[in-house]
Amino acid sequence: MHASAPLGRFWRSADAPGAPLGCELCPHRCSIAPGSQGLCRVRFNEAGSLVLPFYGALSAAAIDPIEKKPLYHFKPGSTVYSVGYVGCNLRCPFCQNHHISQSTGAARERVSPKDLVAAALASGCPSLAHTYSEPLIHAEYLLDAMTQARKAGLYNVLVTNGCVLETPARELLALCDAANVDLKAWDPLWYRSELGGELETVKAFITLGFELGVRLEITTLVIPGKNDADEDIRAMAAFIADLSADIPYHLSAYHPSYRYGIEATPPSSVRRLAALARESLHYVYPGNLAHERADTLCPSCGHVLVSRLGYSVSTAGLSGSRCARCGAQSPIRA
Repeated sequence: MHASAPLGRFWRSADAPGAPLGCELCPHRCSIAPGSQGLCRVRFNEAGSLVLPFYGALSAAAIDPIEKKPLYHFKPGSTVYSVGYVGCNLRCPFCQNHHISQSTGAARERVSPKDLVAAALASGCPSLAHTYSEPLIHAEYLLDAMTQARKAGLYNVLVTNGCVLETPARELLALCDAANVDLKAWDPLWYRSELGGELETVKAFITLGFELGVRLEITTLVIPGKNDADEDIRAMAAFIADLSADIPYHLSAYHPSYRYGIEATPPSSVRRLAALARESLHYVYPGNLAHERADTLCPSCGHVLVSRLGYSVSTAGLSGSRCARCGAQSPIRA
């Protein structure tokens, strides 16, 4: 029983006493019987009401470089107070955080939105990120925490799979300053059958974030033989470019994890696919490659605005958000 758990939002009542209620948070639209949970494992039907027994239950809290999210064009060189949760509404067989995403058994500390914001302020970080496992399945807590964070002068950051319906997405993104969204593949069948996600929902989330002025960056984990076809990378880059060719696109090398034993992505493949994506986009960054630079250049004069080697970052090429050499406006939110 979860008698003391707060009530959720984004659900519809059962059609009759004892019948399942309908969750309206994500595209699964789970039909949850009394005493049962949704696919995400964190949203429960308790006596006909949707309750949140994991509201504010954090599985991790840490100070990270903003580049770890990865966010390259938002507050480069800064740190971000990062918190994680438990559960997920996808079932990615290559998940690097499966111990918290595919279970609710991880050690947790319950933290109120007020105390979370106080901890973020005490850390000295300018931003608060919801990350590690999928934060959007905890939408109610996020809305409370992000509202208080914004009032306190913190930037709100999301790292997410983007699998959430428009009504909660609109509320969350209205409070969000920057987000990295996984665009995991271009094949809708693979998205659905292998991951349990919906490509069109993710595309709609990305589009809505752009329309609401969120500083977006997109990531695809490049998995050999699964989502790395040339035409698919070109299509994802073109979709992003239709919003803005200045949106950063991260193509990250996959390494075996969880249930996938496929060999790691060769660095040469990531570099080649990045070159294809640059046919549409101005800023494409290969990721998860050791000892590989990932610099941002001035679009006007080619001067290095931000120099990156791993998490070693220099913003010496910037003057505010402008190029220190030619004065041109840069794509960076400094």
